[in-house]
Amino acid sequence: MEFVPELTADGSYTFYSNAFGEHFHNREGAYREAQQTYVEATQLAQKACQGRLCLLDICYGLGYNTAAALETIWQANPHCQVVWVGLELDAAIPQAAIAQGLINRWSQPVQASLKALAQQQQINSDRLQAQLLLGDARQQIYLLTQKPFQADAIFLDPFSPPSCPQLWSLEFLQQVAYCLKPDGRLATYSAAAAVRIALLAAGLKLGENPVAGRRWPGTLASFHAIDLVPLCQQAQEHLQTRAAVPYRDPHLTDTATVIQQRRRHEQAQSPLEPTTRWRKRWRSLL
Repeated sequence: MEFVPELTADGSYTFYSNAFGEHFHNREGAYREAQQTYVEATQLAQKACQGRLCLLDICYGLGYNTAAALETIWQANPHCQVVWVGLELDAAIPQAAIAQGLINRWSQPVQASLKALAQQQQINSDRLQAQLLLGDARQQIYLLTQKPFQADAIFLDPFSPPSCPQLWSLEFLQQVAYCLKPDGRLATYSAAAAVRIALLAAGLKLGENPVAGRRWPGTLASFHAIDLVPLCQQAQEHLQTRAAVPYRDPHLTDTATVIQQRRRHEQAQSPLEPTTRWRKRWRSLL
């Protein structure tokens, strides 16, 4: 499969996925998204002073989120030890990013780490213990919960819920929440009500996460609401509509089509307010 780089607004490049019909990154800036939506939102520069951080990168893709994280952590504390796990369906994606020079903006140690992950899927060094797990993230996340693995920061970055509902289901996000430390943070670009309601069901508190070029802020989640910017009234009311009916995948094995069909059926039977009514109400107030 050929991956053709496409320029984003901050001068960085991304790929387009024909399988999912979406770009891997925000067209307003792939680097900017990695730094702002994931690294800054999870406060990695501040946490680097702990001396040891555990990270989980769900849908590793081109490796930008992890690259930005490692760069930030080691700039703040060159001696910080990082324990890292990444989930990715296809190693060809990070390999193509490296082959086409898309990771060259980062320091040599970070580039070397990304190259090792793409080729060997594992690193064991003084500063970095890392493993890239390939295949269906639903099976890999279950293995992590059995270890158990707990992260200071989780980057949740699949393709959008309509395109990839299997990685936004209630059941999958419950497994993801098991991998978050009590004082950890989960960051995602998604503002979907179905995603937010699933995170709430997993016991997490929600806050806004600014995302460049998007109408809605993304989502920050943690087990404690300290330092989280509360959802606005409009977003809170969105959680009371049929848009908040979650995606369900009881055995973490269903296809996207089955998951989507199940949700549409549940929405049709839901007593919640129709989302169109909520949209009209807020449109009249704006």
